[in-house]
Amino acid sequence: MHISVLLHEAVDALAIKPSGIYVDGTFGRGGHSRLILSQLGEDGRLVAFDKDPVAVLSGEAIEDERFRIQHGGFSRMQQMLQEMGVAKIDGVLLDLGVSSPQLEEVSRGFSFRSAGPLDMRMDTSSGRTAAEWLATVTEDQLGEVIKEYGEERYARQIARAIIVARTRQPIVTTLQLAEIVATVVRQRQRENMRHPATRTFQAIRIYLNQELEELSLVLPQCVALLNPGGRLVVISFHSLEDRMVKQFMRAAANTDELPRGVPLREKDLQRFSKQKLKLIGRAIQPGENEVVKNARARSAVMRVAERITLNG
Repeated sequence: MHISVLLHEAVDALAIKPSGIYVDGTFGRGGHSRLILSQLGEDGRLVAFDKDPVAVLSGEAIEDERFRIQHGGFSRMQQMLQEMGVAKIDGVLLDLGVSSPQLEEVSRGFSFRSAGPLDMRMDTSSGRTAAEWLATVTEDQLGEVIKEYGEERYARQIARAIIVARTRQPIVTTLQLAEIVATVVRQRQRENMRHPATRTFQAIRIYLNQELEELSLVLPQCVALLNPGGRLVVISFHSLEDRMVKQFMRAAANTDELPRGVPLREKDLQRFSKQKLKLIGRAIQPGENEVVKNARARSAVMRVAERITLNG
C-alpha cells in the first residue's frame, strides 16, 4: 500500500480555500488528492496529472465531479489546464520521485531487490525501456548519466563494467544490472548501508524519464498559473531535485536592487520588482514517527512558496 509522504503537512501548506482550484501534479495513488478534496467545498476543483497509466486508472475510480485526472507529465501542465478552460489556480503540489506501488511491482523494473524486466519507464505506453537503452548507449554517455544523475563516484568504472557485460549477454533484468554494479561498488565502499546499485538505478530512471527536465519546465509554469496568495508546494526525494527547487524558489523570491534614496511607494516597489514568490517557512522533513512507519520518507524534503504578484 502506498503511504503519501508528508500528507497532512503538504496539504496544510497549500492553505486550501474551499472554492479554490488546485493541482496535484503527481497523483500516485491519490493520498494527497483525496485529502485536498475533503477540504474543498462544492465550488472547489482539483485537477491531477500522472504519467503512469496505472495511477491514472486509480484516479479515474474517484467519483467526484470536482475532480479530474489527466494522463501525462506535468511539464505540459499550463497547456493542459488551458485546454480545460483553467487559466489560474490557487495552489499546486508536486510530490516527486517513485511511488511505493511502482517500486514493489517487479514488472516495472524500478527495484534492484527483485528479479524483473529492466523497464524503469514511468509511462509504460511510450519511450525506451532501460534494457533497450543499455543495449545501445556508449560507455562515455552511460558514465556521464550515472555520474550526473546518480552522483556516483564510481560512475566510469560502473559504465565500463556494464559495457563489457553486455558483450557477453544482453542486460534485460534488474538483478543482472544490480549484480554488475555490485562487482564494482564493493561492500567496504558502500555508504550508509545502501545497496551498491542504488545510485545507478536512480540515475538511469531519472535520465530515461527526463525527471529533472520535466521539473525545470513545470516550475515557471506553476508561478505563471498561481493567483496571488496561491501556494507552490514541492516534495523532493534526492539532492538534485531539492537543489533545483531550492534555487528556483530563492531566485523567484529575490527582489531587484533599486537605487537607495529613491522615493517609491510600496505599490511602486512591487511594480518595478521582478519578485514573484515569497518563501514560506523553512524546508520541512518527515518526523521520526513517519520515517519509522514509512522508511521511504527518510529522504523527503518539502519546500513551500507563495505567489505575491502578477508582475512579470
